[in-house]
Amino acid sequence: MAEKNLRCNIEDGIAHIIIQRPKVLNALNRETLVELDELLIQLGTDEKVRVLLVRGEGEKAFVAGADIKELAENSALSSNLHAKFGQSVMDRLENLGKPSIAAINGYALGGGLELALACTLRIASSNAKLGLPEITLGIIPGFGGTQRLSRVIGRGRAMHMILSGRPVSADDALAFGIVSELAAPEELDARALDLAHTLAGYSAVTLRLAEETVRRGLEMNLTDGLAYEASQFGLAAASDDYQEGMQAFLGKRAPAFKHR
Repeated sequence: MAEKNLRCNIEDGIAHIIIQRPKVLNALNRETLVELDELLIQLGTDEKVRVLLVRGEGEKAFVAGADIKELAENSALSSNLHAKFGQSVMDRLENLGKPSIAAINGYALGGGLELALACTLRIASSNAKLGLPEITLGIIPGFGGTQRLSRVIGRGRAMHMILSGRPVSADDALAFGIVSELAAPEELDARALDLAHTLAGYSAVTLRLAEETVRRGLEMNLTDGLAYEASQFGLAAASDDYQEGMQAFLGKRAPAFKHR
């Protein structure tokens, strides 16, 4: 899959997506968002792909934000449309039905943090900086940052990060729950890939059902969430992989999931 601003290769069920605009710290311009959206459409229907692994080119940045030169030319109307398109790309990633891992190397600011928040899981290098600095430019986060960050770390901390515009350290990001794991910069790719391989070895059906149950359940009250969990549990039990998993356990062997 040859692209101008990103590249993707698929190996062992893992789609490696790399944002490659290192001269501008991998900033997200509209062209990159279009490429990412088209790529996600392809990956969503590719049965060979079970996990997405997203990172930025180079060691300095995952994605350091949106392309400011491009934003500076927007009117109120075009800004609204740009935000809606960016949100749609993040929504597609979040709702793809396949787990995604953000390997955050360096800066993840603005649109970069919003991209990471749309991923299912996030691992960061110990020298990473994460934040939503839009307020310092006279704007607000527009690709879902005001909504997803508060759902991940709570209203108080999200409000502080958004209103102050100050990035947080990797240690604080771990403590807040923005990321679930830290790694030394030279170990980040290996740690993220190890996690991707772990997920790719599980049933694609149950990975999708588990992720959907957690994400949608958070939007329900506890009673409705438990009912939804039970229904999803039933769907999992109707899959070929349920039978394979049970028989493999009873037979004391590794399961060979069919991903259906």
